[in-house]
Formats: sequence, structure tokens, C-alpha cells
Amino acid sequence: MTSAHLLRGLYVITNGPNPAPRVESALSGGARLVQYRDKTEDRARQRREALALQALCRDFSVPLIINDDLLLAAELCTAGVHLGRDDPPLAEARKMLGPEAIIGVSCYNRLERAMAAAQGGASYVAFGRFFPSGTKPLAVQAHPDVLREARRTLGLPLVAIGGISPENGGALIEAGADMLAVVGGVFGQADVRGAARAFTSLFEKGGVTP
Repeated sequence: MTSAHLLRGLYVITNGPNPAPRVESALSGGARLVQYRDKTEDRARQRREALALQALCRDFSVPLIINDDLLLAAELCTAGVHLGRDDPPLAEARKMLGPEAIIGVSCYNRLERAMAAAQGGASYVAFGRFFPSGTKPLAVQAHPDVLREARRTLGLPLVAIGGISPENGGALIEAGADMLAVVGGVFGQADVRGAARAFTSLFEKGGVTP
């Protein structure tokens, strides 16, 4: 499940309470990686929702990773964790979760951060935001050139994030993105399954079947 070749396609990130029904629709539409993201302090809710997503993702044979929360990922034995600038070090996460865990690292628009993450054993690196984002409107701007350069210099999957839609995502795949990480472009739509399918079709059009 955690093999690098499976890190390809639509990567959905939850937003808001009770995400399981919408995640199920996204998985039905072809999502290939799910990140549970919850910024509240309600630990009981976080654990309950993560467990529900873990069972759901298992049914679809899709990995579930946890945003930021290394302790929750370790407690529930999820497939892995995603780390940002202010989260625990990559080495600590790898030691706690083991060699097979998916550990992603946010690299924003900085290739040097991605190179350090690759050398440190990251499973993937994420760049963005590429377009205006409702989730993180103040996030630093990244240019597709960073994907092109990372594709030339790094030997691990690349994730693009930030304001991505079916209309603009194809250019990021062409620039080198293996996965498109999406929040509102899927979960903010009335037809979640259809939205997920629209993203999935971008990889199929490009000759890549996730």
C-alpha cells in the first residue's frame, strides 16, 4: 500500500466535521490518497473521525495519512503523516512510524527544502500553493517551474497543492506533479464523486492511470 508507485493520482484532504460520507464519494470517484486534516482541539472527535476514515480507506485499498499529528498517526497505525514547517522533524516521524510509513513534507516553493526532505527519507514532497486558495489564502506562491526542477533532481513523488481545479491541474501534471492535492475542488462541490472523477480523468488523459 505504501509503495511509491501508488502515490499517483488524486490526493484529497478533508475539511470540516464528519468527513467520512464525502470521503467515500471521493474514493468512489477515484481518489488515491486521503489526508485527515482537523485543526480543532477536540481529541475525541479527531480519534473517532480518523478511525472511521481508516476503515473506509481500507475498504478501498487507499492509504490514510494524518495531517500534522504524529501522535495520532502512531496511535491509530495509519499509513502515515504529513508534516509542515512547524511539525516534528522528519527523522522523528520516521523513527516513530517505521520504514514503510508514508511521510510527506510540505516544501512550499523551496526546492532546497525538498532536497533535504528527500535525503532525509520522505515518501513524497509537496509544493504550493500554485493558485489562489480558500484553505490557505496567505500561503506562499509556487511556480510550476519548481515541479520541473524537482522532477529533474529528485527521485520521489511530487505533490502539487493550492487552488487546483480540473481546469488548471493538467498543467501541473505536465510540469511533473504525480499527485494533485485538493480540498475545496472536491469537497466544496455539490457532486463530490463527480468532482473527484474530473481530477482522476486528468491523469488518464495524460496517459497515467492512477
